[in-house]
Amino acid sequence: MAKILGDIITFLGSLYPWLRKFNAILGAVLVYAVFYRKIYFLIGMFFTRKFKPAKKKHKYAIVIAARNEEKVIGNLIDSIHKQDYPKDLLTIFVVADNCTDSTAKIVRDKGCICYERFDSEHKTKGYALEFLFDRIEEDYKRNSFEGFFVFDADNLLKKDFISKMNDAFDSGEKIITSYRNIKNIDENWITICFGVHWLRSIRENHRARSVLRLATNLQGTGYLFASEVVENGWHYTSLTEDRGFTADAVSQGYRISYQNDAEFYDEQTPNYKVAYNQKLRWSKGLLINFKESGLKLFANIFFGEKFVKVKWTKQQKKKYPWWKKILLSIKQRFMMYDTFMHLLPTNVINIFRWLTVSLFFHACYCYSHGLSSTNLLAGGTYLAKILRHWFNPMVEIPAGPKAFFVGLLIFIWARLFYRIGAYIEKIGIYYYVLFMERKRIKKMPIKNIIKWSLTWPIFDIVGRYTTYIALFKDVGWKPIPHTSKITIDDIANEQKQK
Repeated sequence: MAKILGDIITFLGSLYPWLRKFNAILGAVLVYAVFYRKIYFLIGMFFTRKFKPAKKKHKYAIVIAARNEEKVIGNLIDSIHKQDYPKDLLTIFVVADNCTDSTAKIVRDKGCICYERFDSEHKTKGYALEFLFDRIEEDYKRNSFEGFFVFDADNLLKKDFISKMNDAFDSGEKIITSYRNIKNIDENWITICFGVHWLRSIRENHRARSVLRLATNLQGTGYLFASEVVENGWHYTSLTEDRGFTADAVSQGYRISYQNDAEFYDEQTPNYKVAYNQKLRWSKGLLINFKESGLKLFANIFFGEKFVKVKWTKQQKKKYPWWKKILLSIKQRFMMYDTFMHLLPTNVINIFRWLTVSLFFHACYCYSHGLSSTNLLAGGTYLAKILRHWFNPMVEIPAGPKAFFVGLLIFIWARLFYRIGAYIEKIGIYYYVLFMERKRIKKMPIKNIIKWSLTWPIFDIVGRYTTYIALFKDVGWKPIPHTSKITIDDIANEQKQK
């Protein structure tokens, strides 16, 4: 039995030199496939797109999905009513989704249109929005509104939010997202980590893509889209409906812009268990969205029939020469590629590469060849050279089980070393984001900022490894309880005191 097992390990080890080359090529492809994002980060550090004041006030519908949100939805509606935008051009629609509290009553008492939905089988926010858009079409017609805002019940809007979004909409943008601030960022280490997560996304994703006139991604709430985008209704019902909407919109040729001057406030959960379940849902939703939309996006990069969402008039045909249309087509293809890479679960691919080739097959190779300075950590990276130097006194291990297990341990140690370096880098980004956004976020004691920075690796680990768990676990949608009593007036008064 031992001989058979040894023969199997020896055979697997013989495959390692070839797998190592393939692994190196795949790793290089994945690295360089997203290397351009470093350019995004550099652009986002210094630049963001500015929009000119709108020439026209457009008519909008505001849609809100709410499940047992009696503690916060009134504050959101109040912040909408306090907007410096004509009230007759705004209509608020709320779907009270499987509510057992007084959410519907509060909404109606504040003069808004409320539909109640009871469906114990289809529970996600996406299904609630699908129901709401169907009701709007039946009773009011979707095309009677020029655009739709989407908010969560716990949101609060800065006084000029809709005016600023209208500036971007009036410029011709069809889908626009906004600046997401956190009203309870200073509650505990979980809320500040979530806050940094969203603020980092602004710097790394939204700002640069908007400057370059590319498509960013939507993040659940605080966005606006033209009614033409949902002319066939709302059909995004997965665990992460925003990702599905983003992928479909880009596939149709729409770009998603970002308005840095439009600011709203979000509530983040301070409860670790709730935060974990939320991260797990996001991870599962990403995998589902990749399965549903990834192939379509990838195919459209090369074979799509329509890459530019433009209805060409005779005047436009004269205005845009053939070469400009080609450039627009190339730009659209890149947007699809960018969105595809955003959906691609690279964490899953990389951990699979590491577990199989770097860990298991290398250990099998060590079993049959022994450990020496030439195969301790195959490769020419600086890390490999350093480790070969450090472990030099113990690398002469003959072939056999000892070499197998030492090979395993060395690569596990190297992985931990790499992850520690990555966490230090992320802590640096944590401080960078808080410093750059200090004028817009709530003021916090320095000691808390330093203390909570040490918890960032935990937040990152949870986000990373929920992706692996989501591969095998059936994940359902659960509502997140919101209890913050903070109002938009509280925030405004606090900013005056800064």
